[in-house]
Amino acid sequence: MSHAESDSHRFAEKLRRGEVLQADCPSREILQHMSSRWGVLVLVVLLGGTHRFSELRRKIGGVSEKMLAQTLQRLEGDGLVQRLALPVVPPYVEYSLTPLGTQAAAKLETVVDWIEDNLPQIMDFKRGREAQDQNSA
Repeated sequence: MSHAESDSHRFAEKLRRGEVLQADCPSREILQHMSSRWGVLVLVVLLGGTHRFSELRRKIGGVSEKMLAQTLQRLEGDGLVQRLALPVVPPYVEYSLTPLGTQAAAKLETVVDWIEDNLPQIMDFKRGREAQDQNSA
C-alpha cells in the first residue's frame, strides 16, 4: 500500500467513527455547530416539537435573527434540523429535528438540565472565587 493509499485509508477510518481530538477530523465542525450557545438552545427547544422561526426567536432569549438563521442553516447542513417551507403567502417555514437531531438534542438536554440543577452551587463557587480575587488584589 502506497503512502497516499495509507493516508486515504486512515481518513476513511476517521469518517467511519469521528476522532474529535484530531485537528483534521470533520467531527470538530459538527461539534462546534451543536455545542455553540445557540446550537444547544435551538436543539433543546426543538426537542419539544416543531417551531416556526419567530417562535424559536421568542423562546431563545437574546438570539439575533442573523445568529438564529445561521445556526439553523448549520444544523440543517449537518442533518440535525429539518426545514419545511410551505409555498404560501406570507411564507410559512417550520423547523423540526431529524432522527439524528433528536438523539443529539436528548444528550444536550441532559447537560442543560445538569447546569440548571447545579446553578446555585456554581454561582456560589464563582462568588467565592471573585471574593478571593478581590482580597488578593
